[in-house]
Amino acid sequence: MTGPALFGVERSAKGARWIGRAADDRLALALSQRHALPEIVARVLAARGVGLDDAPAFLNPTLRALLPDPSVLRDMDRAADRIARAVTAGEGIAVFGDYDVDGATSTALMVRYLRALGIEPQIHIPDRIAEGYGPNAQALEKLRAGGAGLVVTVDCGTTAFDALEGAAGLDVVVIDHHTAEPRLPKVAAVVNPNRLDQDPGLGQLAACGVTFLALVALNRALRQAGAFASRKEPDLLALLDLVALGTICDVVPLTGLNRALVGQGLKVMAQRRNTGLAALADVARVTETVDAYHAGYILGPRINAGGRIGRADLGARLLATEDKGEAARIAALLDEHNVDRKTVEAEVMAAAIAQVEAAEAGPVILVAGEGWHPGVVGIVAGRLRERYGRPSCVVGFEGGIGKASGRSVPGVDLGAAVIAARQAGLLLSGGGHRMAAGFTVRQERLAELRTYLAEHIDGQVDEPMVPLVELDGTLVVEAATVELAETLSCLGPFGAGNPEPRFALPRVRVVAASVVGSGGHVACTLVGPDGGRLRAIAFRCADQPVGQALLRRDALLHVAGTLRIDRWNGNTRVQLFIEDVAPLWAENA
Repeated sequence: MTGPALFGVERSAKGARWIGRAADDRLALALSQRHALPEIVARVLAARGVGLDDAPAFLNPTLRALLPDPSVLRDMDRAADRIARAVTAGEGIAVFGDYDVDGATSTALMVRYLRALGIEPQIHIPDRIAEGYGPNAQALEKLRAGGAGLVVTVDCGTTAFDALEGAAGLDVVVIDHHTAEPRLPKVAAVVNPNRLDQDPGLGQLAACGVTFLALVALNRALRQAGAFASRKEPDLLALLDLVALGTICDVVPLTGLNRALVGQGLKVMAQRRNTGLAALADVARVTETVDAYHAGYILGPRINAGGRIGRADLGARLLATEDKGEAARIAALLDEHNVDRKTVEAEVMAAAIAQVEAAEAGPVILVAGEGWHPGVVGIVAGRLRERYGRPSCVVGFEGGIGKASGRSVPGVDLGAAVIAARQAGLLLSGGGHRMAAGFTVRQERLAELRTYLAEHIDGQVDEPMVPLVELDGTLVVEAATVELAETLSCLGPFGAGNPEPRFALPRVRVVAASVVGSGGHVACTLVGPDGGRLRAIAFRCADQPVGQALLRRDALLHVAGTLRIDRWNGNTRVQLFIEDVAPLWAENA
């Protein structure tokens, strides 16, 4: 049970139920007193399950305290030994990555480390349309012909049985994090915290986090072999900006080790040490210190745009280069591809919404269209998940074959559902993890797949899925200050597993509302009952119920959102990022 609805909001403009995030009041008081924390910070910590003795590590996560011995991962020592032998013998090495941000950062991590040792590896990122996800025989043969004796796959490979086991003349090390099956490919090593025979504890790592642990193990193996007697050890900590970016963009929980990797990585990112990231920040006009928001919503989409619309390897090459000219050229190209991606995405999104609205609601959304670009189906799936609060899969068909991406909600393991569908013979291929999955399906099996997924997902939940907006507290407009926003920022980095504190502002009047930008954002000013004023913005909602409620003249609403610091032209102000509203002229009043 979730308890009573806050302010009686059973159905907001987004169709969500508002609830207070449960927090132990006694724990919150104890946290405040022992650690000299503001009451609101202590309550947010308590609501996230942070214990009395855990608060210092949560507020100041360090790799010294949280980084495990990489050898706890099965096959890690075998992987490190095989790569180390290739390094010392001067053997040709290739890195085979995925086309998303996690794959690009994982690839760049391995490439930058090897280059620091004087080794120039081959890079291959498969084309999303021509090759699909993961290793394929033609690409592996090309790498072998190019001189590779060892291929390291990152963010892929765990279920690529045929391609990897048929790679004659190549040794393969798999570094991955996707859901595994009982069977593993017969290769030199498979390092994956989500292997079924792996002790639990690190399964929430993104592939870039697993790759970083592999580099720690590789560095140790090379040190023990005396490889650094005549050359300098690579600076592993300098690579943490890539780990932070990939971890944030893969939407894995920012708890435990992930929290330390991102926290330390953002500090490195702020130093602009990575030539490609600095160029991308410049082209995206990011002038302030990069935080998790910039990484996830500004830099990440541009890196992804290469794999979605343009050349698949652009992101990895940008993040791996030290050449400022090359970095500037790739960054500009990715920025252009991102504009194209938005246009294509908007067309597919409109068609997908029309299908959802015309269909009967079920436990999972599965929409499909002929010619829908496979590069945007994942983004559209995420948008549908946000809009409807249900697991969502989007399929783009071409010649009777559909390529799909899915995004899930907490409590539903979409990756397991897709793997089960593949094992049942409904899919040509498919896999993923709890919150995201991808698959390929024949058009004639789509209806059967829809029924199968609905039954599988319905079996994972005990009661009907109702979108929930969890709130950390209530604020009056006058209390939404720069000082409060800065105090709350010490709880970051924010993301999956550690959501940004969200507050409700009751009975505020909306004035000066207008649509801004090309994405249909709504900017406005909120006026409290006592006359206090607060700048606010709601993204991509002008044509949706949230935006329409805000644009109603002198609207009186309950508003839910997060506080952010807005620094512009030397001024520092607080702004509310609106996520949902509940109109008081409706039954919630």
